[in-house]
Amino acid sequence: MKKFHNISVSNIISAFLVLGFILLPLSQLIFGSSPTEIIDTIMDKDVREAIIRSMACSGLAAILAFAIGTPFAFMLARNNFKGKELLNSIIDLPIMIPHPVIGIALLSIAGRNHWIGQRLLDAGIRLMGTTTGIVAVLLFVGLPFYINAARDGFESVPERLEKAARTLGANRSQTFFRVTFPLAWKSLLTGMIMCMARALSEFGAVVIIAYHPMVAPVLMYERFTAYGLSYSRPVAIWLIALSLVLFAALRLLSRGLKGKKI
Repeated sequence: MKKFHNISVSNIISAFLVLGFILLPLSQLIFGSSPTEIIDTIMDKDVREAIIRSMACSGLAAILAFAIGTPFAFMLARNNFKGKELLNSIIDLPIMIPHPVIGIALLSIAGRNHWIGQRLLDAGIRLMGTTTGIVAVLLFVGLPFYINAARDGFESVPERLEKAARTLGANRSQTFFRVTFPLAWKSLLTGMIMCMARALSEFGAVVIIAYHPMVAPVLMYERFTAYGLSYSRPVAIWLIALSLVLFAALRLLSRGLKGKKI
């Protein structure tokens, strides 16, 4: 059995304050609704559709982050160049920017007054009030989490293994898919889960781009403003449950990564 050392009274007080600040509101939220209310909520067609849409759009955002972010993350992990820190700072910008600003920024290039928006509209692609717009927003807010995790995963793979593969005749693509990717895939999957979890919780940018079709956070907000706390609380409980599932998967993957030896 592990023993605890160097724990002071201030440490214990700090732990109670932090855990209480997190758990008290959540426990009040969870136990404030009866099991009947929670079940009735998930039986509501609008709620099910909003939750499914949230999961589908968040999952698609994570897949897109994997597709477009993996080569960039590998470049950042394997190269030192002037301006690299600036690139890393730009990647983290969506984390720091107020999220309604993100929605407004995307709309500013998606309309007919911008050449990009004009090309998109000519191609039949609309962001305002569409699932495509929701996915674009969720990709924007979730991409930093994927790239940071993927970059760290690639950095954990010793370059000597890649060099050994190259000396044995493997080209760059073969080395990546046969050596680097198999050793870093858990970090990439962790990044996708983090991206999806962040996307699942997004509200501020989504509500500007697409109030309809509704994702779960927007539906929860609408029910709160229209009917009050008792109607929005069960929707929040289901979102908490989904978040717990995603972060439980993340913890399991993290445990596997800590136990991995190269």
